[in-house]
Amino acid sequence: MKIYNNITQERLKELLHYNPETGIFIWLVRIAYRIRIGDIAGYNSEGCIKIMINGDNYYAHRLAWRYMTGEWPSALIDHCNTIRNDNRWKNLREATYAINNQNQRKAHKNNNTGLLGVRRSGKFFQAEIKLHKKSHYLGTFTTPELAYEAYLKAKRDLHPGCTL
Repeated sequence: MKIYNNITQERLKELLHYNPETGIFIWLVRIAYRIRIGDIAGYNSEGCIKIMINGDNYYAHRLAWRYMTGEWPSALIDHCNTIRNDNRWKNLREATYAINNQNQRKAHKNNNTGLLGVRRSGKFFQAEIKLHKKSHYLGTFTTPELAYEAYLKAKRDLHPGCTL
């Protein structure tokens, strides 16, 4: 499915109202049989809200950027709190791929400690962080909590895009 970036801000504002406090788009016109004026626009697709306009799909977070600034984002739109369907204006920011990846809050499913940046090593726990695609060893600790503290400190120092 292709995602489009070709609607003007003017046309967007004719069709939809965006509430920056809630992040919700509301239909202002009836553009299809199943859509009524006042309906909430969009559907959840893999955690993101998508809105179909004239057969073209748009990410709601990109439409919010267009609606508020008049421009399409030049990069990615990052959800600061990492909740992909939270399109409140204060939760959106332009970000590079690197910053977007740094704004991770949960450990991957295959992580055996459940803590970001921490893995079990025998009876101990190792902390490491990635920077510029390279892993940096932060130390070995007696508890997962101590390892996670070391990871968080390094994350705040090394990842300027981190909102954790």
